[in-house]
Amino acid sequence: MSNCHNLFQTFNGNLSITQTKKSKLMTSRDTLRDKIREYFKEKHPDYKPKFRGQGSYSMGTMIRTKEDTCDLDNGVYFFPKPKETATTMQNWIWDAVEDATSEKPQHRSKCIRVIYKGDYHIDLPVYYKESETNDAENPHLAIKNTGWSKSDPKEFKDWFNKKKDSKGQLVRTVRYLKSWCDNRAKKMPNGLTMTVLASNKIKYNDRDDIALRNTLKEIRSTLKSSWSCVMPTTPKDDLLENFTGDKDYFFDKIDAFIEDADKAIEEKNQLKASKLWQKHLGSYFPDGEDKDVDKQANSLAAIASSILDKRAKTDRDGKIQEDQGVGHKPHRNYGG
Repeated sequence: MSNCHNLFQTFNGNLSITQTKKSKLMTSRDTLRDKIREYFKEKHPDYKPKFRGQGSYSMGTMIRTKEDTCDLDNGVYFFPKPKETATTMQNWIWDAVEDATSEKPQHRSKCIRVIYKGDYHIDLPVYYKESETNDAENPHLAIKNTGWSKSDPKEFKDWFNKKKDSKGQLVRTVRYLKSWCDNRAKKMPNGLTMTVLASNKIKYNDRDDIALRNTLKEIRSTLKSSWSCVMPTTPKDDLLENFTGDKDYFFDKIDAFIEDADKAIEEKNQLKASKLWQKHLGSYFPDGEDKDVDKQANSLAAIASSILDKRAKTDRDGKIQEDQGVGHKPHRNYGG
């Protein structure tokens, strides 16, 4: 079997945005916040927007896409409930950031999206709460042409934080699954859906490659039984109920991924195994070594064991073995 755990660690690092992009992202976020504050101060002084980061960035599950872009969620909050409609409040946010970039913002169903072309985009969902200090109260999210609906991103983040393991394997697995979806030709379940599925179905293992393969099998089994993914926190809706992609396409792709994952784990040559992972995870996944890394690791472990057990000998060529050569003698040169 080819152990690719080290390659997955490198892959996880490759999925992170650069420090330069992170700095630009934070600058853009702060600039948008300033624009929104100034707009309401001038146009609608009765409303004083507050802000809260949310989504994958705050949870540590953000990835750079195959086009080297990323996204950030920046919640805009009002206290108490506005007199205007949810759509009007969204329209005002759109007005505030209209000239933030060369491309006009998108007024989507649940947010205003500001696009920094070829680099990243920032989503601005709009919320209200009756009280700024009542943490038990769920915020209400503005939905275009619909109204306000309960939705609590902080509650979800807290739920996810409780699910996380101390070694970070859940966070990494979510990132791997999001990259897999990003590298497919057709629409796949969104990042939030994959985060919930991974959190509920993860199969921990000392190796990330085996953990991912086993988690994929659990997700496939669950969705074959019932095509649903219920949000564990407010509003507790089914994230797959209105999925507009091709369900058969999803199952075809997860079947193919699991099949190749099985082959990769059984493959002795790490380079060949890495090529199987790359088919599904994309170009950020690194090449392995063109050798049987497990055999090498086992050989080194055996040598270490023989040295510790005082069975090791050194032959005339300086090679360590057990059957012939000069035995290793204890020394007293402890330094200093």
